[in-house]
Amino acid sequence: MKIGVLGTGNMADALATQWVRAGHEVFIGGRNEQAARKLATRIGAAGHGGLRAAAGFGEVVLVALPYGVGADVVKEHQSALSGKVLLDCANPIGPGFGLLTEGGPSAAVRLAEAAPGAHVVKAFNICHESVWRRTPPVFDGQPLTVPVCGDGEAALARIHELVRDVGCEPVAGGGLDRAGLLEATALLFIWLWVAERADARAVAPPLAYATGQRAESA
Repeated sequence: MKIGVLGTGNMADALATQWVRAGHEVFIGGRNEQAARKLATRIGAAGHGGLRAAAGFGEVVLVALPYGVGADVVKEHQSALSGKVLLDCANPIGPGFGLLTEGGPSAAVRLAEAAPGAHVVKAFNICHESVWRRTPPVFDGQPLTVPVCGDGEAALARIHELVRDVGCEPVAGGGLDRAGLLEATALLFIWLWVAERADARAVAPPLAYATGQRAESA
């Protein structure tokens, strides 16, 4: 698969590294082309250049830019992104653990509004970039599950493939209209991890008990 990456930060680095290892053609695009060249050279990417070049390269384009910046960049290059799958991993979290999108569209929906011809899918936003660097992200013997929100079977199939190539299991999180739930979940988890030093994985019971007490065998 040909993947364009918008951004040269930690999330771009972590995910692009995994996809290069999986055999995909990855093109790194940055506002700072020197930073794009440095990252591309280090991970063995297929190429590097500016944001427009990355937008035009990929069948899938990872938007690994800060919230707000991503929508502006996508809008500027919307013609190059038409018909492509945009993968949004941003978290609109502000000072004091506030949700910057509260009362308005999710970060993913804002990308869709900025590039109406593209197919936006939300994924990879819940975990710290260091998790995506693990090969693979397996904890207590269980591969990490990645919720994915988006519309269109073809677009979702591409992102599910990329989730598996990181060593994780995709799970359907609903349409793009539910992407805000993933962003709010990330906010809750980050609050628990950082502010409360609590284990977010301990919040929910095992699946067998999720809707009530599991029937015990006689």
